[in-house]
Order: sequence, then structure tokens, then C-alpha cells
Amino acid sequence: MTEMKIMNKSSMRGIFLSLLVFSVGLVLIPNVYAETVNAKSIAFEETTIIEFINEGTTNVSSFRIWLGNDFNFKSFKTEEGWTGQKTPQGVIIFTSSEDVKPGDSIKFGVKTDKVSSGINWKALDKNEKQIEIGKTIAEELSEPIINRKSQEKNSAKEGVLSDSIFRIIPEKPNVGATIRVTGDSFGPMQEFDFLVDSMKIGSFVTNDAGNFMTTMKIPQNIGADRVDFVVKDSYGEEKKISLRLGDIESRIPETDNIKLTIKGIPDVVHRGDFLEISGTGQPKSAITATIQNPSGETINTRTAEVNSKGNWELEESIIVPLDTPFGKYSAEISDGRDKIVKKWTVESSKTIIIKPQSLKFEPGKPIKYNGTALPNIPIELVLEDPLGNERFTDILELDDSGFVELEYPTIANVDKEGTWTLIATQGKNKEFIFAGLGELPSIPVNLEFDKLNYKSSDTAVILFTGKPSETLSMLIVDPSDKPKGETIPIKLKEDGRGMYELELKGYASGVYTAVVSKGSSKNTELFTVGLQIGSGEISINTTKLEYEPGDSVLILGDTNPNVLLTISLYDPDGKEVKFIETFSDKNGKISESGFRIPSGAQPGKWQLKAISGSNFDTVDIEVTAVQQEGMVINVSKGAEFAGIGKNITIKIIGAKGTVEISIIAKDGTIVETLEFPASSQGEINQPWIIPKDMVPGTYKITANDAYDSAETTYVLD
Repeated sequence: MTEMKIMNKSSMRGIFLSLLVFSVGLVLIPNVYAETVNAKSIAFEETTIIEFINEGTTNVSSFRIWLGNDFNFKSFKTEEGWTGQKTPQGVIIFTSSEDVKPGDSIKFGVKTDKVSSGINWKALDKNEKQIEIGKTIAEELSEPIINRKSQEKNSAKEGVLSDSIFRIIPEKPNVGATIRVTGDSFGPMQEFDFLVDSMKIGSFVTNDAGNFMTTMKIPQNIGADRVDFVVKDSYGEEKKISLRLGDIESRIPETDNIKLTIKGIPDVVHRGDFLEISGTGQPKSAITATIQNPSGETINTRTAEVNSKGNWELEESIIVPLDTPFGKYSAEISDGRDKIVKKWTVESSKTIIIKPQSLKFEPGKPIKYNGTALPNIPIELVLEDPLGNERFTDILELDDSGFVELEYPTIANVDKEGTWTLIATQGKNKEFIFAGLGELPSIPVNLEFDKLNYKSSDTAVILFTGKPSETLSMLIVDPSDKPKGETIPIKLKEDGRGMYELELKGYASGVYTAVVSKGSSKNTELFTVGLQIGSGEISINTTKLEYEPGDSVLILGDTNPNVLLTISLYDPDGKEVKFIETFSDKNGKISESGFRIPSGAQPGKWQLKAISGSNFDTVDIEVTAVQQEGMVINVSKGAEFAGIGKNITIKIIGAKGTVEISIIAKDGTIVETLEFPASSQGEINQPWIIPKDMVPGTYKITANDAYDSAETTYVLD
């Protein structure tokens, strides 16, 4: 489960600072059973802070809280390391990988739709067995606790922090100009005001990492003089940049001389390519692009508005269809004054041709891909979210058709909205496929080295991808985490690709990091210089000896410092399924997490082999068949609690991804439909509160994921 972050500025401020100063009068409500977990809380208006103290002898793994009738939770906040999920029945479930041990405590903040009459709660152990149940009624404060020193705010990681930075683009703006403002290391998910001197001209919200990128317009009634650009948080803390504004006249473009151009279409296009097309033209005119196929027939017409600065771009990017005929294509582009013709060729040289079924998918709906790759050769698929987190990975065995299909079920309010990247690797061929969740995708920046290790006399070849014709910035970081030289500009071509040859003369032996960025988009890649093979004994182990298909494999080991290795995974027939080139760190430690047992793996003894020169080590692992065949659903009667009435517990095993659960009456009427994500073990264990007006009788309860379904019945007394 993933923490929900939907509070507004005042809610977040009140909750976090209240957590830091939880020293005012609190009301303690005795628990129903033995006093092993205590709850106490304070509130101001609709915001409540609850602290749970474990005074017993059993670790607490999760908490569940709910309100009485006619009350609803609007949002909540957890301490670091804890996550929460609000169920359709209005119950908030808080969980963490770290238990609340005896003598420890944990705090949560919640906001309700109106002043609460009390919050019901339940504490559970790792087996979801109830430890304690109770209700807390908070003491109402006369005012929110918000006047705290900046060090308290910084400890809560909110607002403007000591290492917060931002910059203005362009660096010499003019009066009345539109500027771009980017910043790093601010409080995550916080709202800030942007001011010119003391005049507020806009506001923005940072992302999960505390970064932001926004656009602002400088008012025209400001004099061409030195001004302070200010980012200000809700506590009054500020960061300033002092710049001199140019005069308004100096920014007026020579609109009569703007040339009609188009970019984003390379000379060679492949099926499945993702194209972002833009250009320049007569300001405030309309662009018309008429596209012709190899036979000279008009197959499409696109239009776009040219803004006041003479720039235009297609509203939606283009994915070249997988059935596009090969050959030469052309487009006639006109802005009403000039005409140009752009020509390109659709070729078949790409071996991996995969595309999403849509450019934009709605949150809560599955992201779907299909296409082709080389037949009878395994292909590795890795799906990353907009933050670069790996959300799915598998190795697929392709048949004679080479057909590839992938469906990933997303979870609304859990999976991050933005551009998702599918990385498909087959042998030495690799492709990046982009799709948007909740919004249209944009092309992120990527880089890739031609090999892992180099001699200091070598030249490293680095390949880049990004938006067509953009200029990226690359910085090399040495083994001591210090910049190696100045930032290097990388100019991408019209097809969004670029190459740079990095001379390694003077590079000492060690592990280096290349960081490439454009605005707030950033990517990194490791490379090594001067590492050797074959020096010293190798010892490797896995964290467990038995795996199921789909499990990830973590390999740990020891050898000499800074040694190059190749680790291979073999199936029971001795066939190499995957290999990874890696290295030991400066302490001789080996750590590799890039292996996963294929979803269609045959049961038996598999082997991992690490080799460096003449030195090698192997470890055998057992891959077992999935014991649970298909999905199973069980329903049992739950305990009855004051304030919430009767409930049932729905338990599902053998599920994958998001599961849709329906409660259906005897006449076919759907009483309620629920959606929950399965755990990594494929399980769901969820209570459901029975509506008070639900008629006694037999009800059918069904469960469906993207792969399987199950159903059962329950008799309501």
C-alpha cells in the first residue's frame, strides 16, 4: 500500500507541527480489553492527531481507524516508514515493515469532513490478530500549533529548508516575460507562493521528492530594475534570488521574420516509435500538416495553434502504428504564409517493436502493451513508474510468432501518475516505450554506455535519448562523489537521439557515475575505469535457496575490491537464461539484484554462476511450482463493534495485481464493488462493513484480477 498525500497546505502544516509538539493535554480512553495499547489524541477543528503507545509485550504491525455514522475521512498523514490506505467502507489501514515494539509509540494525523465525535481504532499483530480495540475522544485545542521555530519545521521536512535552491530561466528575464522556475530540496508535497519583491504572482506545489518546475509571468507594471524573486512557504520562510529585469521593449520578438520549421520527425522512423512534433511559424496563426503515404495518398491532416512567440506543437504525441506500411512518407506544413515539405522513411530495422494500446491510460485501469520481437529468444520487460521505481519485471519466452503482450493493473491514488517507461531488452537490443497514466506521456532523458568497463586510454561512447533537438546537461561524478570536470552540454538530433564520446585520459581506477538532466528530469548510469578480472577468490550466495516463478533474486558475495564479474542464471537444462556484467565495490562486496525467476520457469534445480577470469563460484537454487493453482476466495463472519455494526472478512489467495470484488444479491443486483491490491504473496485479507439496510439472504461474492477469477456465497442472517 502507498501513502495517500492529499492534504491541503493548512492541514499538512497543522498535522506535522502538531506531531512535533505533542505535549499538551491529551485525553486517554481506556481500552476495551487488557491495557496493552493506549491511544491519546488532540484536535483542532477537523484535524486530529492520534498517538498509539505500545505498553504490552506484543509487537503491533498495523492499525485500523474508522469514524461513526455521518462522518468521513478527507485525508491523512503518517510518520516516515508507514503507509496508509482508505478502504471504500471508510476504514483507514496503517501498515509498516517496522513494527511498533513494546515501549514504542506512533502518531498519525487525520482530517475529517466535520468535527469528529471520536475515532474508533484497532491494533493488530503481524498475523492480523486483534491486540486491542478502543475509541479515542480528542481534547479540542483553542488554536492550531503552528508558531514553531524553523528547526522544527526542517525536522518535519516541510517548507523552505536550509538546502533548498531554485533558479529562473532565462537568467536575464524582461518585464512582462514568461519565465520558468525550477527548484530542488524543498519540503515534499507542499504549497509555496512565488513573489516578485512583495508582490505574489502565483503559487505551486512540490512533488514527492521536494522538487518543482513551474511557469510564471512577470507583471508589466514592474520597473526595469533589480528585483527579488522569492519562494515563500506557509511559515514565512523564504528563499530569494536577486536579478535585474530588462525593459519590456527588449522582449518584443521580430515576428515578421520567424521561419516556418518542424522538428521531431527523424529521416528514418520505425514502427512503434514515439514522436513529439513541434516547430515555429507565423505568430498567432494555425499550422496545417497534410501527410501522404508512399502511394501519394493523403492519410491524415493535423493542425496546431502558433502562439504569440511563434512556437507550435501538436497537442498529442504520435505513436507510429505497428501496421504502418514501409516506405517513404511526406508532410506539407503551412502556416498560411509559407509552406515546407518534410520527408521520412518508415523502415523495419528495429527488432523490438512494442507500443502501448493508448498514449494515455486512466488511473485504476490496466496499462496494456503489445508488439513483436525476435522469435524464440527470451525478452526481458521492466516497467518503471514516473519516479524510476521498478513496478514489474519478467523474462518472457517467445514462440515462433515473436508476439509480446503485457498488461499491468494500476491502482488509483496509489500508482504515480505521469510517464511510465517500459524497457524491453532482447540480447543486445534495448528499447524504451513510453505511456502516460492520468496524463499524456513526455519523453524523459536516458543515457547508456557502450560497455561497463574501460581502460584509462579508452573513449567511452554514450548514447542519449530525450525530446528532439533538446540540449541536455551531463556531469561525471568520480569515485569519491566529487564532480569530474565541468558540466557537458549534449545536443540531441531531430529524432531525439544523441551521442557523446568521453575521453577517459586521466581517469583513475574506480566506479564513476554519469548524471544527465534536463530541467527536473534526471537519469544516472554507472561505468567503471581500470577494473580488472581474475584477481582473488569469489564467493556468492543468495538470500534464500527456494524460489517460485516471478521471484526476484538478490545475490551477495565477496572477492577482491574493484573486480569485474559476470553472473549468469542457468535453468535445469543448463541453458543460460540471463547474464549481467557487474563488479565488486571498493571493499570487495558483491551485490546484484537484477535477476528474477521467469514467470514460466520450469521447476527444478537452477544455478547462478559468478566468474572473473579463472576464478568462479556457483550456487544452486530450487525453483518450485506455484502450489496455489488459481484464485481462491473465502468469506467469514467478522466481529461486531459498537459504532460500525456487522462486518465480514473477505480473504483471497492466489491473486495478482488489483482485484475487483463484487457483492451480488440473489436477484443479480450488485450491492457494492470493491478494489484492492494483492500483496506480494498474492493475498488479500479485507473486512467489509455490512450496510444496515442490507436484507438477510444468500449473497454471491466474486473476485476478478487480470488473470483469474473466483466466487463464493455468504448467508447473511
